Amino acid sequence: MPLALILLTTACRQSAPQGDTATAANSAEPLLYDPAQRLGQLFVEVQMGKIFPDGKTFPDCSPKGSVDSIMTEYVRLRKAPNFDLKQFVLDNFEMPHKYSSGFKSDTSQAPEKHIQALWDVLTRKPDSRQRGTLIPLPNPYVVPGGRFGEVYYWDSYFTMLGLQKDGRADLINNMIDNFAYLIDTIGFIPNGNRTYFLSRSQPPFFAGMVSILAEEKGDDIYVKYLPQLEKEYQFWMKDQSKLSMENAAELHVVRMPDGSILNRYYDNSAAPRAEMYAADVELSKTSKRPPGELYRDLRSACESGWDFSSRWLSEPTKLYSIRTTSIIPVDLNALLYNLELTIAKGYRGKKDQSKAQEYEALAAARNKAIQKYCWDAKAGFFVDHDWVKGTPTGVLSLAGMFPLFYKLASTAQAASAAVVLEKNFLRPGGLVCTSNRNGQQWDAPNGWAPLQWISIQGLRNYDQHKLADDIKSRWIKLNVKTYKATGKMVEKYNVEDISLTAGGGEYPVQDGFGWTNGVLRGLLGEKPLKN
Repeated sequence: MPLALILLTTACRQSAPQGDTATAANSAEPLLYDPAQRLGQLFVEVQMGKIFPDGKTFPDCSPKGSVDSIMTEYVRLRKAPNFDLKQFVLDNFEMPHKYSSGFKSDTSQAPEKHIQALWDVLTRKPDSRQRGTLIPLPNPYVVPGGRFGEVYYWDSYFTMLGLQKDGRADLINNMIDNFAYLIDTIGFIPNGNRTYFLSRSQPPFFAGMVSILAEEKGDDIYVKYLPQLEKEYQFWMKDQSKLSMENAAELHVVRMPDGSILNRYYDNSAAPRAEMYAADVELSKTSKRPPGELYRDLRSACESGWDFSSRWLSEPTKLYSIRTTSIIPVDLNALLYNLELTIAKGYRGKKDQSKAQEYEALAAARNKAIQKYCWDAKAGFFVDHDWVKGTPTGVLSLAGMFPLFYKLASTAQAASAAVVLEKNFLRPGGLVCTSNRNGQQWDAPNGWAPLQWISIQGLRNYDQHKLADDIKSRWIKLNVKTYKATGKMVEKYNVEDISLTAGGGEYPVQDGFGWTNGVLRGLLGEKPLKN
């Protein structure tokens, strides 16, 4: 049975993914291997026993032989007095490959040269059928690096910014074709090409990727990828017809009190994350909430890419207070506004004016709803909206810069946002995600490359060049300083204490690193800073 058909029939169900049950013709092993499901108690014991320091390691391992045989042997041996669980895993599973781990930097080189050299190091060749959790893709793609040996959805947009500067339109095209393949085969772009990510997507940047390629190859690109753009939109808007005054939310869609429709992040599973299984189970023990509810909100924050942040917490220092599914995120809705306009552009390219106007009307309605529910006049900034409570969340975050990036803001709103940005977010090394210090990696003191780019370009859209260039200068200096000191580009940075080489968070700092490389290369490739 072709992989596309397997994916289509197993991975797109509106429940926890069951792809593991599908088998290939003439094979006793499943094409889509779900380790939590297939390994059962072995998976639980490995993860809860913290056999590996990183909870992602075991889900990324590949069985060396038949899973049934491994499980039979495990059941036979596990009660033996001298049973060594870790050695059993090492004997029966192949460890995941770490991209860029053997790369040696030459810090005498300019950062641009270092980044150019890393593209090939971080590029994964087309995948073949294998036993592990990796979902095979037909074309080459860039992985972030470190613990992340698969492609990630929203990371890839920012990676493409650097690839574009280095003339790698071929690789951009390959990656977009991979995402189009995922949309065609499973109905959406998952968080990453792992089977344990099949219950969620990530911030919908596919339209932005298509726009990057259109800059290189012309506007016919919008027509070429129109079917996939529209299919992704249908994924985010699924079950809209089920909404009513009595039933305000279904999957990703929420009916607001005035009847308008906005979106939220929503993972389709209510189980602990395979890659952070022990952490999720342990957190549930400290919470009085139903475990499934907690797990879904944790997973939904992963769909946002902001895992984790005070944006999602009712108590800023308590992760168990996470309530992602109760929140209308301003960044997600700005992204979907752009998706609606991009689909309209594709229909205009097809000379279908009626369909183009339909999507432009949807974008205009979303813009109106964002203005009503996500502009906080008192704060002078765009903020997330708690649709359950019917109030703004009150958390100022860099998600509030997405309306400027997509030109949703008025001139007055943009001017106000610039003042708030400089006062509340600007630090010696760039911008913090929020001003809250609570140990979460998408809060202070951390700065992340994608949010620097969104903020800088959002400010420029409204002629706020002085502040944009100041942020750019601080971010570049911190990135280059860290590179010269360590030979690395890292995933996130401490922008408050620039004497440190990286920021902290849920897992150890990763180097490589796809979107940091992309954003820095994009910024370094611009014209000189304004005076």
